[in-house]
Amino acid sequence: MAKMYNKFMKLRVREQIKTLLLQEGIYLKDLAQMISEKTGKYCAPNCLSRKLTRGTLSYNDTLMIAELLGYEISFNKI
Repeated sequence: MAKMYNKFMKLRVREQIKTLLLQEGIYLKDLAQMISEKTGKYCAPNCLSRKLTRGTLSYNDTLMIAELLGYEISFNKI
């Protein structure tokens, strides 16, 4: 059960970020450049793509991406 949940969550983050990029008209290579500028470290577009595909993007990276795209992540009790 936990394995299926992890797979679902990985897919969900990837799809959410790709959807936001599409909505904002930003390419993955542009996002990688934005990350490089914010962090001062080079972020290769193919590395970012692999992290999204594998589901290995850290929570801090996800927060930064949301911020760069003009969004914030919030938790709502259900």
